[in-house]
Amino acid sequence: MTTTGPAQTPTTAKLTFWTMTAMVVGSMVGAGVFSLPRRFAQETGVAGALIAWVVAGSGMLMLAFVFQTLAVRKPELDAGVYAYAKAGFGEYPGFFSAFGYWASACVGNVTYWVLIMSTVGAVWPALGEGDTLLAFGLSTVGLWAFFFLIKQGVKEAAAINRIVTVAKLVPILVFVLIALFYLDPKVFADNFKGEAYGSLFDQVAGTMLVTVFVFLGVEGASVYSRHAQRREDVGRATILGFLSVFAVFASVTVVSYGIMPMEELAQLRQPSMAGVLEEAVGTWGKVFVSIGLIISVLGAYLAWTLMAAEVLFVAAKDNDMPRFLRGVNAADVPVPALVMSTVLAQLFLVVTLFSEDAFSFALDLTSALTLIPFLLAAAYAVKVALGRAGVARGTGEQLAIGVVATGYILFLLFAAGLKFVLLSFIIYAPATILFAIARREQGRRLFSPGELVLFVISVAGAVVGIVALSAGWISI
Repeated sequence: MTTTGPAQTPTTAKLTFWTMTAMVVGSMVGAGVFSLPRRFAQETGVAGALIAWVVAGSGMLMLAFVFQTLAVRKPELDAGVYAYAKAGFGEYPGFFSAFGYWASACVGNVTYWVLIMSTVGAVWPALGEGDTLLAFGLSTVGLWAFFFLIKQGVKEAAAINRIVTVAKLVPILVFVLIALFYLDPKVFADNFKGEAYGSLFDQVAGTMLVTVFVFLGVEGASVYSRHAQRREDVGRATILGFLSVFAVFASVTVVSYGIMPMEELAQLRQPSMAGVLEEAVGTWGKVFVSIGLIISVLGAYLAWTLMAAEVLFVAAKDNDMPRFLRGVNAADVPVPALVMSTVLAQLFLVVTLFSEDAFSFALDLTSALTLIPFLLAAAYAVKVALGRAGVARGTGEQLAIGVVATGYILFLLFAAGLKFVLLSFIIYAPATILFAIARREQGRRLFSPGELVLFVISVAGAVVGIVALSAGWISI
């Protein structure tokens, strides 16, 4: 039974360093890695891909260092991304960060079901590319089956994730080794420049949203910090998890350019990794990757659903979300938050039925929704380093990390383009209803003057976005 209130003190399962590292890797290695060959080939050649990974890897490493530093310097803040935004910039920006991060996790979960159905659709055409009515129905069943699994308890879910993380890395590493063995130097050289895609800057910018998507989860240990055995493990797990996954992602992308021409890579159905391995070794390669994908995606789905519910729960405990979201069951699972997460994923699953490219749309929207929470966390790290957050001034290195991470996220917002910024506003603005409910429960004024300005901006952006969708200026 779900209960609420501060009087409840359920037994909390404490997570070890290796379990938290597995949660970081498990949440990062999901649908994205299996889509990399096609997504990169649609935007750039080998040269642009190498530059993109250097930019994305460096930027995300700085962001990983941000979460490591803040975990040590501000250990009292739980659910990192949301808590840092609130501590640094106030309650309403903190609410926006919590909601945006939560919404991005829910949309990201939709990409997992679309990709699973697209994978099975290669042998069962009725599923199409994950966007048919049958695919929608089966995805809905899976969505709610995982709800009941996670409801059983955090400890059980984390243990399953640890096992799945190991299992899903094996086919990806095998893919890299086989692709290296079959790599054709002439094909690789022909794919090097990617001149047909425009300037090198445009090529690199075009890959940025997909790199954001595959790196989502780098903050996983920080989000679940209240369950850590030791606070210092949060930062260590973040860095180790990031470096491990970065090497895998860059390798998968680059070796694919040596198997087939860019034009063919760009036309592969998702998961494109399966098509690449099929080209190299035949049908068994496609089957091998497809099985690995299903294991990988289900593991990532588990980790992301846990993180999404955790953010809503902590925000509710801090009075920034309605009280009903504080509820937990005897297994320490925030059931009302888990229900809301599943319902929102269900709504976005409906949207995919009307999208021209359901997977790419959900992937890019997931990335765009995460940028504001990441920007506020990075900017807060700058404040902490400057000694303006109730702690002593940090080192020059900590300040540099915060500044570089903030600049990187601003570049990502530019690279995302106006379309996804407007779509984000359409999602953000109505969410203020939850903030209003929380304020009313506390008998407080809805907005301060500064918060009112932010609300007006979000509503204006949502209106422009709706008009743009209606007029056909942007599409999903």
